[in-house]
Amino acid sequence: MTTAVAGAIPDLEARLAPIVEKYRGKEGVAIPLLADVQREVGYVAEEAVNYVSSQLAIPAAELFGVATFYAMFRFRPQGKHVIRLCRGTACHVQGSGRVAEQIERSLGIKDGETTEDLMFTLQYVACLGCCSLAPVMLVGTEVHGRLTPEKAVGVLEELRKR
Repeated sequence: MTTAVAGAIPDLEARLAPIVEKYRGKEGVAIPLLADVQREVGYVAEEAVNYVSSQLAIPAAELFGVATFYAMFRFRPQGKHVIRLCRGTACHVQGSGRVAEQIERSLGIKDGETTEDLMFTLQYVACLGCCSLAPVMLVGTEVHGRLTPEKAVGVLEELRKR
């Protein structure tokens, strides 16, 4: 057992063993391999990349090179609740900037960041396609529209209570 892997993420080797076997002996698998690692661990963790690299004889630098090229890969854990705040034209005109400022103040994070308790991740998105509800945010699968800064923070406070 690799000690660097064993301590950081619980049961990492056991969790990644099926993924390693799925790709053993195959070439050109970096993208689907990393996607499977991210799906299993929640993000592309350095320990996970080092483990699959050693097991599959794929240089870790190659895997990190692929992972850093594509925006679909994350290098930090996401929060339990991912907040996608629309910053499209309709939402912008209706005050999504003020909503964003209040969310950032309330949670103590900026776009792309996650709260220390791993409860919330904030992401600004170009458009959620709900322009008639502007300004709008998506939290998980729930759409919250016609937001005010206070209403947005209220939604987050309710989620924190659950």
